[in-house]
Amino acid sequence: MSTDRQTLLVTGGAGFIGANFVRQRLAQRSDERIVVLDALTYAGNRRNLAGIDPDRCEFVHGDIRDTALVERLLREHGIRTLVHFAAESHVDRSISGPDAFIDANVIGTHSLLKAARTVWLSGSGVPHRFHHVSTDEVYGSLGPHDPPFEETNQYQPNSPYSASKAASDHLVRAYHHTFHLEVTTTNCSNNYGPFQFPEKLIPLMLVNCLHGRPLPIYGDGMNIRDWLHVDDHCRGITLALEKGRPGEVYNIGGENERPNIEIVQRITGAIDAAFAADPSLAPRFPSSPAADGRGCWSLVTYVKDRPGHDRRYAIDPRKAQSELGYRPHETFETGLAKTVAWYLANEPWWRAVMDGSYRDWLEHQYAGR
Repeated sequence: MSTDRQTLLVTGGAGFIGANFVRQRLAQRSDERIVVLDALTYAGNRRNLAGIDPDRCEFVHGDIRDTALVERLLREHGIRTLVHFAAESHVDRSISGPDAFIDANVIGTHSLLKAARTVWLSGSGVPHRFHHVSTDEVYGSLGPHDPPFEETNQYQPNSPYSASKAASDHLVRAYHHTFHLEVTTTNCSNNYGPFQFPEKLIPLMLVNCLHGRPLPIYGDGMNIRDWLHVDDHCRGITLALEKGRPGEVYNIGGENERPNIEIVQRITGAIDAAFAADPSLAPRFPSSPAADGRGCWSLVTYVKDRPGHDRRYAIDPRKAQSELGYRPHETFETGLAKTVAWYLANEPWWRAVMDGSYRDWLEHQYAGR
């Protein structure tokens, strides 16, 4: 597929991964524009797109379930590439309220597919690409000695979130095989990096360290995830757009399997080291144990495990490596260092996205996937 399209539609482009993709793509492609479609639910934030040239990035506040709106955007802007990030993605929230996940992830994805089929396949059709961003959680849970997930693994979702994403994956596949819509799908491992809403493990632990709040760890803390810096994920998506074969699925991983307890250890150590190196942090965050040298590990609290908590995820990225030329640029060490530095430098951002009621909720929840 040609990648010289003038305008892309990015759904969920004001969210964590979507905003990072928009920023990276525009920085790399001076000849492209992006239309961002985002409903601005709690995790979507216009601030994530601050500083981007409005002539190159048009924001549309709307719902992906509004099929007529999506059709209009595709037609008016001559869009031939759609990158679909928009999703409800927090497992804990899917357990307490599954309906929103079915609405956004299943019905919303189907709405986009219908719009793309109507606009792109009517008449003689036009060259196009529908790229769907999914998750490793659709494959279920791995045992301690199981090989990492491959694209051919059976789907075995264990939470309402992962089940809704599995359903959306199947719809994308079906629209390719039934209607010949040109699609690609990437299933990624746990992302981290700038602009991540502080309900997920790494930003939650960072913010709680700075506030001196408990660092709640589910169960024994030995649930293992494969960690992927968001910049590497976005590079993988661009490669799938450029080189991916229509109808194919590519697993994008960081090759960084770590138990949750190690992640928390590294975060607390990084915050302690930052305070020791920068005396200005103590007066900025006086409630942090690091402000008086006690160390943030003292905040760790073990809590009851959540229902259906998958024990281990790991991605086998060999197909993406061989077909797309994908390789992660960040090690976990370099990626975490950049992430800690970003959150320390962008306090106004994470304070602004967290209202009082949500801070109260965070104090009683654990956000690891």
